[in-house]
Amino acid sequence: MPAPHLALPPTDRVLSPLTGWTRAHWEALADRQLEALVPYATPHFAQYRLPGRSSWSGVVSDGLEGYARSFLLASFRIAGAGGEVDPHLIERYAQGLTTGTDRDTAGGEAWPELSDCSQQMVEAASIAIGLHETRPWIWDKLDTRVQERVVDWFSGFVGGRTWDNNWRLFQVVSEQFLASVGAPYSKADIDGGLDRIEDWYHGDGWYSDGDGRNFDYYIGWAMHLYPLLWARMAGQDDEGRGKVYRERLTQFLTTYPHFFGADGAPVHQGRSLTYRFAATAPVWMGALADCTPLAPGLTRRLASGTARHFVERGVPDERGLLPLGWYGTFLPATQAYSGPASPYWASKGFLGLLLPADHPVWTERELPLPVEESDQYTALPQPGWLLHGTRPDGIVRLINHGSDHNPLEGPAADDPHYAKFGYSTATAPETAPSAWERTVDNHLALLTPDGTPSRRRRIHPVRCEGRVAASRHDAQLPGFDGEFPVESTSALHGPWEIRVHRVQAPAGVAVREGGHAVADTAQPHAEQGPGWALTRTEAGLTSAVVALHGWDEEAGIAREVAANAYGPHSATPYLRLTGHEGGTSVHVTLVVLSQDTVLPSALRESLTCTVEGDTVRLRFPDGTLLEV
Repeated sequence: MPAPHLALPPTDRVLSPLTGWTRAHWEALADRQLEALVPYATPHFAQYRLPGRSSWSGVVSDGLEGYARSFLLASFRIAGAGGEVDPHLIERYAQGLTTGTDRDTAGGEAWPELSDCSQQMVEAASIAIGLHETRPWIWDKLDTRVQERVVDWFSGFVGGRTWDNNWRLFQVVSEQFLASVGAPYSKADIDGGLDRIEDWYHGDGWYSDGDGRNFDYYIGWAMHLYPLLWARMAGQDDEGRGKVYRERLTQFLTTYPHFFGADGAPVHQGRSLTYRFAATAPVWMGALADCTPLAPGLTRRLASGTARHFVERGVPDERGLLPLGWYGTFLPATQAYSGPASPYWASKGFLGLLLPADHPVWTERELPLPVEESDQYTALPQPGWLLHGTRPDGIVRLINHGSDHNPLEGPAADDPHYAKFGYSTATAPETAPSAWERTVDNHLALLTPDGTPSRRRRIHPVRCEGRVAASRHDAQLPGFDGEFPVESTSALHGPWEIRVHRVQAPAGVAVREGGHAVADTAQPHAEQGPGWALTRTEAGLTSAVVALHGWDEEAGIAREVAANAYGPHSATPYLRLTGHEGGTSVHVTLVVLSQDTVLPSALRESLTCTVEGDTVRLRFPDGTLLEV
């Protein structure tokens, strides 16, 4: 149930049999968040200085971020209601514009000027979108001198340099706003930014966020969102680009519902997960741009299910604020650029409020998510992912053989939000620094004699089709010369994932593979036996690994504290080979994440695994023969 501080309308189980939510719930959630920010506003509402860890950009930039990102939410609420909202809401944000762009204002409320690659560029884009959507109620009623100051502030974009990733789109929408109000702008900047994203389009609706294999939710809430918001501003002057962007979003949305569990949770993968509801932005955008392949009832069910998922877990918190974290405050799930107002990019998830109340997404009956109808196996070749949903428990797993968030050249890192073999809607990677250093969960590691693990940095996709995906990475071990190739294949069968690793390693090192980390308020239960290990939460979420070939009989459990976004106590089952003979070895693991009863010893006895040279054959209890 929602926390008592958030008053929501009665549920409607006729219109929304799966979530109970209606448009009124979204409006109430938006209003609660906007009202809760008021005590943290500077005297003239140009900044919202929220409690929490500051970003690397400093307190003034963080205050601007609070204004800009909440203005995005306010703009959707104002425009979606045709201006029929509490007039104080409009007044606050109009006053903030007046003060923030006044460089002579006292009290330090003025916004920092736009400079190359500055955080202000990010926030300016939200303000531009908000001004466009609320033009009759805010921009058109501003004093001419204030309009001129706003234009002058935005003009810092013209001819400016941004980071060469999704930031190019902040310049695009901001300068298009300048164009829309008759102010000087650079068409070359707009065209250059839109041309640049063509270099990052991989097909099937998938972009990378800049050069490299950068795939995550940013694709939906940035690479698809801003081009279509730009087209919305440009109108008939979009030179045909809008049609292309709509077609690409249509392709992207075809499989997007497969990322969401039956409980509404999105798969926990990638950076900036603290934006939470923003994961629903591309679904709303598809409806808003009239390019969605999804039925209206599925659009609302997905979006409302995700919002309700967080609300039922205490988001927003008792103050009405969005803390830095996933549910509660959890800083390891954030990045150094995340400030106390960063979570308010959750505002993008309220884009649906721009759709009129009589639009089919608000009036048609909810439809179930794919995982609520049947088991799902979805191959996404562009990012190199398999999505694996199981109807009995509603869990969706993401098997990663393609996204590593590294540049094409130069030094590479192994961010735990990208480098793992597996993610899910029910678990999170271990992300605290100590756990990241150990990197047990969903990782295949070579171990030096002192226990230092190898890292999975650059991921080279090999194949991704049907129920099979494969990749290669080159493990580096401190104290050893050269790199050690690891070729990995994941195959899905029923509720299980089979991982096959072909490992080149020096003699004497150990090899270790971990399953999913499960987390809870209490310490997860653990069991282990010959060739298997298992961890289970009080609610029955179970993670297990079962040795089918190439492992010692003794397995283990790795425990962590304050390392996981899903709870303070977490545990990961793992398998181990203590002494590698040198050369090439084959390791086969059955990986299980389930809300059902799991009996690892019975699973091990019921599966037959034979390895002949480089070929692995598996026979399952139902008679299926799989060759990997």
